[in-house]
Amino acid sequence: MTAAQPASHDRRPIVLDGGMGRELLRIGAPFQQPEWSALAMWEGPQWVVQAHTNFIEAGAQLITTNSYAIVPFHIGDERFAARGQELADLSGRLARTAAAAAASPVLVAGSLPPLFGSYRPDLFDATAAPSIIDPLVAGLAPHVDLWLGETLGSIVEAQTVRDAIDRAGEGTRPLWISFTLDDHQPLALRSLEPVGDAVRAALDLGAEAVLFNCCQAETISTAIHEALEVAGDRMRVGGYANRFTSAHTTTGEANAQLAAMRDDLDPSSYAEFVAAWIADGATLVGGCCGMEPAHIARVAELVAARQA
Repeated sequence: MTAAQPASHDRRPIVLDGGMGRELLRIGAPFQQPEWSALAMWEGPQWVVQAHTNFIEAGAQLITTNSYAIVPFHIGDERFAARGQELADLSGRLARTAAAAAASPVLVAGSLPPLFGSYRPDLFDATAAPSIIDPLVAGLAPHVDLWLGETLGSIVEAQTVRDAIDRAGEGTRPLWISFTLDDHQPLALRSLEPVGDAVRAALDLGAEAVLFNCCQAETISTAIHEALEVAGDRMRVGGYANRFTSAHTTTGEANAQLAAMRDDLDPSSYAEFVAAWIADGATLVGGCCGMEPAHIARVAELVAARQA
C-alpha cells in the first residue's frame, strides 16, 4: 500500500516537496481564498496530482498530502462537517497516485495542519480541536507513510497532533513535527515559546524529526542550529522555508490574501541556505509557500551531490 518508511537509523538527507498552494496557482488550478489549496480538491483534483508530480519530477523524495486547508477555517464549518474526512481521504489517494507513478520510491506524509488558521496559535481551541483533527487522521490513515504536523505555531498544537494519532491507533508510524517561527523574535515560535522548548517537547512526544517551515530562510537557519544543539542525534532536523516578503507575524493576513513573494530567493539563492543547513547536520530539506519545482530541483541536486 505504501512506500517503505524511513528507518530511524538512516540519516541520509531526504528531499521534500515545495509549496502546494502556490504550485496549484502557478499551473492554473482552481484557487482562491479562503479555500486556498483545498478548492482544487472538489473542482479539479487532477490538478493536485499534477502538482505532486511536478515536485516528484523535480526530485522530491517525499510529498505531502494536500490536506493543509481541509479545515473549517478555510472550507467552512458546513462543508467540513459534511465532507472533511472524505476530502482528507481524497488528498491521501491523490498523493499516493502521484507517488505510485514515480520512477523511484516516494514517501507520502500526511499533513496535519494548524486547525484554526496559519500563524494563529492565539485562536487555538482545545475543546474544538479533536472534532477537526480526528476526521483528518481517519481520512489520511490508509494512504500515508508518516505523519507531519506542519506549520504548528505552539507546543500545544504539536501535542494535539500526537494525541490525535494515538486516539486513532496510528502512533506506530513515524511522527514529524514542524513548527513555524516568529520572523521578528529570535528563536521563538509564533506563540513566542522558545525553540529549545519546542524541540524538547517534540522529543517528549516521540517525534522522529523536528522541522521548521513557513517562515523565512534566515529564521530557519538560526533555529536549525538550536535544534541540533538540543536534539543531538536523537532525531532528524530539517527545514522548508517560504518565499513571502512579509512575516505575517501579528495580523494573520496570510489567511486572508495572497502574500507577495521575495525576488531574492531564486532556486540558486535558496539552495545556498539549504546547503548550509545540510552542512550543519539537517537531513530533511525542501520548500514551503512559493518554493516551486525549480527550487526543489536545485535542492535535489545538492542532496545528490552530497551522496555521490
